[in-house]
Amino acid sequence: MTVIKLFLLSAISQTLAVHAFASCHENSLIPSCSSNVRPSSIMMNPRFSSTGIVHGIQKLHKSRDSRGTTSTTAMHMALDLRGGKLLAPLASTISSSPTNLFNANLVLLAITTALIRITSSISKNSSLNNSSKAKETKPAAVKSLQIRFLSVFWLLRCADWLQGPYFYEVYSSKVFNGIPASLAVVSKLFLTGFASTALFGPLVGRASDSKGRKRGTLAFALLYSLGAASTKSNLLTVLLMGRVMSGIGTSLLFSAPESWLVGEATKEETGDVGGKYLGETFGLAYAGDSIVAILAGQLAGAAAGARGPTGPFELSIGFLAAGALLATLLWTENKAEKAASVDIDGEDSSTEPTIRDAVNVVKGDPKIMLVGAVQSLFEAAMYIFVLQWPPAITAAVGTAFGGASTPYGTVFSCFMASCLLGSTIFSQLGQRNVPTEVSTSAMLIVATIAMTIGAWIASSGSAVAMPLAALVGAFFAFEGCVGMYFPSIGTLRSKYVPDSHRGVIMNLFGIPLNALVVTVFLSIKRLGVAGALSVSAGSLGLASVAMLKLRSMTKAEAK
Repeated sequence: MTVIKLFLLSAISQTLAVHAFASCHENSLIPSCSSNVRPSSIMMNPRFSSTGIVHGIQKLHKSRDSRGTTSTTAMHMALDLRGGKLLAPLASTISSSPTNLFNANLVLLAITTALIRITSSISKNSSLNNSSKAKETKPAAVKSLQIRFLSVFWLLRCADWLQGPYFYEVYSSKVFNGIPASLAVVSKLFLTGFASTALFGPLVGRASDSKGRKRGTLAFALLYSLGAASTKSNLLTVLLMGRVMSGIGTSLLFSAPESWLVGEATKEETGDVGGKYLGETFGLAYAGDSIVAILAGQLAGAAAGARGPTGPFELSIGFLAAGALLATLLWTENKAEKAASVDIDGEDSSTEPTIRDAVNVVKGDPKIMLVGAVQSLFEAAMYIFVLQWPPAITAAVGTAFGGASTPYGTVFSCFMASCLLGSTIFSQLGQRNVPTEVSTSAMLIVATIAMTIGAWIASSGSAVAMPLAALVGAFFAFEGCVGMYFPSIGTLRSKYVPDSHRGVIMNLFGIPLNALVVTVFLSIKRLGVAGALSVSAGSLGLASVAMLKLRSMTKAEAK
């Protein structure tokens, strides 16, 4: 019931957001009409700035129908008759531009998140007052670990977020032999980073496990700094090498810090044997990450204004240096537990983790395979979504506002607010002792439905009533699921993936992820926006099946 209640609260938020868009569409009543397409380019959602996703967007120019003024007047008369004189000016202001509309929804999402936290806090205090049980005190060692991890994690994530919004601009501003960089060149740079992540991921994961997760985190800071510094060059070879280093760094960012946290949390002296507080830590990490992303976007804009498109990359080096310094001072080294094996004489021995051993470990435990399937399929769907939401939103905004420009920064902030809402829901479910397998299963089903709706709207276009409202509602819901996903998958990996091969296994599952995303990217002309979103929805559906299977296995074992 707790899962249902919190998902209902989230659904109410999304419904209110959709209602705001519907009111806009009804107020402005801008009809759809034939369009002339003019290509323009924009950097995608910077969640995956480490791989520099970029895509050309189509900007639609719409003409206005003379019926709009009459219909708007009729709408305001209806509001007056229903006692809505106070609402009419507000609705008119909100619906006056896409920026105002998305800003209103950003405020609504923030208020919803705050209400969930306040309601939960009141409920928790009330239950403590009515209970004879003493409040459980979090061990001081756990608090210390959370502070040490989060301070480094957020700095490194901020550095990653800073680079995202200006990936396209920084590379498209380059001139090679007197010829400006084309979209094709920028796309190749993007694919270079993606390919290096897939190719070198398992190797750097193994190195991180055997040499130390703290060293792996410091190596990320170094490689990512070199990649950022390479953007100052006008030599294509230097830029390509920079993308290779950034791609390798990405593998470390998404494995080394998490592996370090899990390794430290499970030590006896930490007082969190069994990882009781790991879910809480992951929830805090990714709730804060959404806020960090919004702040990073503002900092990136300011840096670009002062230093040009390389400004955000230069600033990110400062955050990487600060994160590396704190990791050096605050973190102790931990390595993967050596894998037990039997030597020729039949004696037990311990060996350094190898990629082959990691593959055998995955083959031998279906639960690890299922967790990996969820990771690969969900994150592939997420990357595909990042490639496709701008053209989908642009088309819908063009239909609703007659060719008005899309406020990508504000839309991104709304997505991050939705992520924060999802992370908040995960934390609340964790406090109510809802099994992660249960909440993740529900989240994946919601994500599948949301993406399916988005793909259907993208394929139907203006044939759908109020396409902007429905599309954005679906996308907000999916982003809320993204906010739940990261702490959920971190908790599941800490539970099922053995420490001896954690870094290698996490990066092994990145191979099919990258293969699927690159395949869709190379086939985008044939698939189109609707086709790509359909692939994303199918991937989420398969992830849901894998998660439900894992849930049934753990449920059967518990009996």
